Amino acid sequence: MDLSTALALLQAAVAQAPQAAQTGLDLRATVGVAAAAFAIAFGVIGAALSEGYATARACESIARNPQAAGAITRTMLIGQAITESTAIYALLIALLILVVAV
Repeated sequence: MDLSTALALLQAAVAQAPQAAQTGLDLRATVGVAAAAFAIAFGVIGAALSEGYATARACESIARNPQAAGAITRTMLIGQAITESTAIYALLIALLILVVAV
């Protein structure tokens, strides 16, 4: 779906919505949901990219030195667990934003 199609769908949805007065609480909830979505998206993207990079490098290392596979795998899994904690932290922040904003 390209940008013009998405904008046309959004305009059609807004045109069909009942014309009610938007209050400050509605705007606060909308901004809060958007902020939570961005928080979790950017937090998870960073963790996913770094975990993929670590796995690729571990596979290359094991291919070069198969005898060290146990130590490489163990070190990689510890590093990925630490990296995954940043994604969990991003989830926690997103949930906190949702609780406070909505």
